[in-house]
Amino acid sequence: MEIKATASAVVLLPLLAWCCNVHVEAQVPIPAKIDGFVYRGAPVWGHSVVVEAFFDPLCPDSRDSWPPLKQALHHYSDRLSVVVHPFALPYHSNAFIACRALHIANKLNASSTYPLLELFFKFQEKYYNQPTYNLSRASIIKDMARLAVAAIGKNSLSTFLSGFNDTRTDSATRISFKYGCSRGVTGTPFFFVNGMPLSQSGSELDYKEWRSIIDPLLEKQI
Repeated sequence: MEIKATASAVVLLPLLAWCCNVHVEAQVPIPAKIDGFVYRGAPVWGHSVVVEAFFDPLCPDSRDSWPPLKQALHHYSDRLSVVVHPFALPYHSNAFIACRALHIANKLNASSTYPLLELFFKFQEKYYNQPTYNLSRASIIKDMARLAVAAIGKNSLSTFLSGFNDTRTDSATRISFKYGCSRGVTGTPFFFVNGMPLSQSGSELDYKEWRSIIDPLLEKQI
């Protein structure tokens, strides 16, 4: 048995060493422009504090995180920039469709992206797994399209629906997810402040908590 074990080790050790030294890496597609939706299209870099939020439109914690962050935006005005990255959690069956809808809306009318995100937050329960269990993907898309029209414009229904046949919106939604993964995002909400991950990510932060994070950073800029 000892001889056989030694012989096996002689064969397996070089193979194991080879496997440990082989790095199989696939390049994540590089988008034409950086991922994310900038709130009100304001300049991101400069003297403002930059908050990046990875949100799933169908995530309750993402929904609850938005109002206090939006309140902070109004308080700090141009001293705070916010970029939302759509991140479809795999256990939310319709999240990818919702994230793709945001990309379509942003392409058609950038000013409609955040209103549509807020509509998803408002009506997200109707798109949860259980209520849509017996619905087809096509019917869910049509229902989301009717919701999107309220944000984009009443004459945009057919154009919006055609966006789901555009491979570029599918690719953009996939890249958003891969971008989040490349930065270590594992759930939503997930926040970065000035490029650094926030330890409180994973649950909603209230307005006072945002103030306690942002105020010291702005004071250091003076």
